[in-house]
Amino acid sequence: MNREALFSDGTENFRSPAEPKAGESVTIRLRGDQNDALEVYLCTNEMRTPMGYVETNGMFGFYQVKILLKESPVTYYFEIRSENEICYYDRFGVSEEVRMQYAFLIVPGFKTPDWAKGAVMYQILVDRFCDGDDSNDVLDNEYHYITMPVRKIENWSQDPADFDVASFYGGDLKGVESKLDYLQGLGVEVIYFNPLFVSPSNHKYDIQDYDYIDPHYGCVVEDGGEVLAEGDYDNRHATKYIKRVTDKKNLEASNKYFAHLVEEIHKRGMKVILDGVFNHCGSFNKWLDKERIYENQPGYEDGAYISEKSPYHEFFYFYENEPDKWPYNHTYDGWWGHDTLPKLNYEGSDALTEYILNIGRKWVSPPYNVDGWRLDVAADLGHSEEFNHEFWKKFRDAVKDANPNAVILAEHYGDATSWLRGDQWDTIMNYDAFMEPISFFLTGMEKHSDRFEDHALGDGKRFEMTMLHCMAQFMTPSLYCAMNQLDNHDHSRFLTRTNHKVGRVAQLGSQAAGDEVNVAVLKLGSLMQMTWPGAPTLYYGDEAGVVGFTDPDNRRTYPWETADRVLIGYHRDVISLHKNNPSLKKGSFMFLSTGRDYVSYGRFLKDEKVMVAVNSGNNLMEVDVPVWKLEVPIAGEMEQIFMTNELGYSLFPIRHFIEEGCVHLKLLPYSALVLRYKE
Repeated sequence: MNREALFSDGTENFRSPAEPKAGESVTIRLRGDQNDALEVYLCTNEMRTPMGYVETNGMFGFYQVKILLKESPVTYYFEIRSENEICYYDRFGVSEEVRMQYAFLIVPGFKTPDWAKGAVMYQILVDRFCDGDDSNDVLDNEYHYITMPVRKIENWSQDPADFDVASFYGGDLKGVESKLDYLQGLGVEVIYFNPLFVSPSNHKYDIQDYDYIDPHYGCVVEDGGEVLAEGDYDNRHATKYIKRVTDKKNLEASNKYFAHLVEEIHKRGMKVILDGVFNHCGSFNKWLDKERIYENQPGYEDGAYISEKSPYHEFFYFYENEPDKWPYNHTYDGWWGHDTLPKLNYEGSDALTEYILNIGRKWVSPPYNVDGWRLDVAADLGHSEEFNHEFWKKFRDAVKDANPNAVILAEHYGDATSWLRGDQWDTIMNYDAFMEPISFFLTGMEKHSDRFEDHALGDGKRFEMTMLHCMAQFMTPSLYCAMNQLDNHDHSRFLTRTNHKVGRVAQLGSQAAGDEVNVAVLKLGSLMQMTWPGAPTLYYGDEAGVVGFTDPDNRRTYPWETADRVLIGYHRDVISLHKNNPSLKKGSFMFLSTGRDYVSYGRFLKDEKVMVAVNSGNNLMEVDVPVWKLEVPIAGEMEQIFMTNELGYSLFPIRHFIEEGCVHLKLLPYSALVLRYKE
C-alpha cells in the first residue's frame, strides 16, 4: 500500500458540502494510489460503512460514501485495508491504530463566514498608526493614570518608554481614514482594531464606557475644562478630561464618525473587526467609577465604588460587602489582582450579562455594521469554566442573530477545542498552530523574545509534527479563518526575533531591537503566512520594517516618513500572490517533505496546485520535492510564480520540469520558491 498517497480533509475537495446542516447528506471522499487494491471504510461514532471506488485521476483513485446528518456532531476516520496490511487515516495522517483525538469532526449547522476564510487582515493600534486630527489629542496632565500624569509625545518617531501606557502619540480614526488608500493598495481585506471604546490608557484594554468610541479617537466637538495642575493626582479635578469623555455630544459625535468610517471601509470592499474586552473593564469605568469622574455628572448613575446602592453594585465582586465599606469601597476583585482592571462579576448579575450581550449586538448592527468581534482573554471570562461556556453560547446567539455574517474570533493560548465545537467561537488567534511554530522554525525565538532555542531553529521535522498536531485541534471551518500572525501588540516584533537577542527593552534598550536583524527571514515568514491555511494578519508596520521587543516596545509608531518602501512592495506582492491564487485561500494543505532548515508543502484545488519550498538556513541546498502528492502529473512542468532570497524577490515566471513526480530545486540561503500547476 502506498501510504503517502492517502489523503482527505475537511475542504470541499473531500467533504461536500464542507459546512453541512442537519438533515443534509454529506459526501466524504478519501484519496489513495489507484494501483492499490484497497478496502476503505468510513468509521463514525455510529457505524462502519464501506466506501465505493468512484474515479481515477492520474495516479490516484478516489473512494467516497454519502451519509445523512442528524442533529448531533459526527466524528469520523478512515480504515484502509489491503491484502497484507491495515491502517487508519485521520487529521494527523496515517496511523497503525485508531486515534480519536485526531478524528475528523462535523458539527451540523456550524459555518464560519466565507469572507473570513483566507482573508488578509491588518491589525491597528490606533494611537500609534496615524494622527489625522490634533484637536482630539490627549494633552499633558489631562488626567492621572496609574502612577503618573498622562503626556502627549510630540516626536512621532520617539521610541516608547519602558512604562508606556500613559503616553499618547495622537493616532486616531481620522488618521486611519486618511490611510485607507494605502491599506487598500496593500491588499488589506479586513481591519482589526485594538479597542476603540472610551478608556484612559493608550492600549484601551481597560474600558471606561462600552457604549461609545473614545472621543480622543473620534471627535471632540465640545471642549473645555482644565488639565490637572502640576502635582495634582486627583482626577476629580481633571475637568478637561471629564468634559471630553462624559459629554454626550462628544460621545455621540464619535459614534457617528465611527459609523461613517465603517461605511467608507465597506465601500472599498474591506471589513472591520472590533476588540471586545468583556472579562474585565477599567477602574475608570462608569459602572465602578473609582476615579470619581462620573460622580455627580448629569446623566450618570452612581458607580459601584461610590455607593452600595449603585445599580451596578452586582457588576463587581466586593470582598468586603458590608454597608460601612461605602462610600468608596476599595475591596473589589481585580483581574490577576490589578485594581485598574476590575473583573466583571457575571455570575452575580443577569443585568450585566444582558448589557454585554446588547453591546455585542449593538456594534454589529446598524448604523455601525461592524463585521465581527475579537474577544480579549475570552477563556478567563466568568468565575467558572461552566459559566464561561454558557456565556459564549449566549454571545454567539446574540451576535449571529444580529448579523449572521459576523465573525467571532477569540484570543486564546493552548487547546481551544472546548470552545471550537460550533456553538461558541468561530475561531481564534492562532498561536499554537501558526505564530509559535513559525517563530521557532525561522528564528528559534519564543514569541516574547524571552528565550532562544537553538535546537528548534531550522528543525523542519519538528515544525511539521507540531503543525499537524495543533492544526488537528481545529475543525476545518475554524482553521481556514484562524488569525495567523507573526506578531502583535502582545509579543515582540517578528523582525526583532530574527536577531536572536533574548530579553526586553528594559534590559537591552530600544536600539538593540533593530540591531543585526535579518530581513530575508522576515520575508520567509511573510511568504509562509500568505500561503498557509487561515487568515494572514499583519500587525501594523510589519510591512514597513518596524522592530520592537515585547510590550510596550512592540507598539512603536508607524514610520510614515522612513518606511522601508522595498519591504512594503514585497508585502504588496506576496499579498497579491495570496489573493490571486484560490488554492492559497481555500485549498487543501499537505506537507511534502521536511528536513534541516527546510520545509516544503502544498495547497491544492482540483484545477490549481501550488507548492512552497523554504530554505531557512544560510547554506545552499538542493532538494527533490515530491509534487506528485498534489495530484500533478508524474511528468510535465510547473511554473515558478514567486521567489524570495537575501538579494531580493521576483515574480518572473520560470519553468521547472517534473520528473518522476518530483521537481528538483536549488534553494539559495534564506530563500523560498513558489511553483504552480494549473489544469
